[in-house]
Amino acid sequence: MKKQVIISSVLSTALSVVLSSMSLSAHAQGFTVNSDLLAPGAGLQTDLGEVKFTEIPKVVNTTKTDARQQLRDFVKNIKSASGQFAQQTVGGSKAKPAQSGTFAFERPGKFSWKTTKPYEQSVISDGKTVYQYDPDLMQVTERSTKNAVGASPASILFGTGSLDDNFNVKVLPEKDGMVWLRATPKVADAGMSHIDIAFANNLPAELQILDSFGQTTSIKLRNFKSNAAISASTFRFTAPKGVDRVRLD
Repeated sequence: MKKQVIISSVLSTALSVVLSSMSLSAHAQGFTVNSDLLAPGAGLQTDLGEVKFTEIPKVVNTTKTDARQQLRDFVKNIKSASGQFAQQTVGGSKAKPAQSGTFAFERPGKFSWKTTKPYEQSVISDGKTVYQYDPDLMQVTERSTKNAVGASPASILFGTGSLDDNFNVKVLPEKDGMVWLRATPKVADAGMSHIDIAFANNLPAELQILDSFGQTTSIKLRNFKSNAAISASTFRFTAPKGVDRVRLD
């Protein structure tokens, strides 16, 4: 039996906010990037593909600014990065297995989000087109970044708006050693209720997305390699021979 396709609505939402190419309405002030965060090997070095989701080590924030300011600083100072993610969805009528993989981004508008376990899927943007590829189904869907983002949260990633344009943003109480903010879509049919983002030391560490179906997806980001050179091929997609291509524009 074919596996259920679990792709991009949640992933694009997550990426859109934390990998924003536009700052919040106010500018960051007095921010100094910790050199440790910019080192190629920076981050909590745990292979997320080798541990259970519930056993991923926590990170602890030591930066004194709140989550709203840390998001501003992240957007302003981190222009490219790669790392690992793990995600788990709970709620709804059917349980979904935990997933893990790798991510990379380069502002503005280029990113790669590749699930490697328990099966392969990928969402790739070259800055002009967003490709969603499922090798098991031998299918890739394509759409222009303009039509892919529209008024959705992905508009932040591709530089067509600011977080304050599309979301009501508020700072949440500190929790689990991290600082949090909540972004609630201003458009009622945005596909999600809200997204909570946790920051630690000016890097996003965890996201919790409550969708319109009552499911909660938790995503943990680790092993950041910030402001390191990323090969252009990372953001390039070439469909293998025989793949069914679906254009959604």
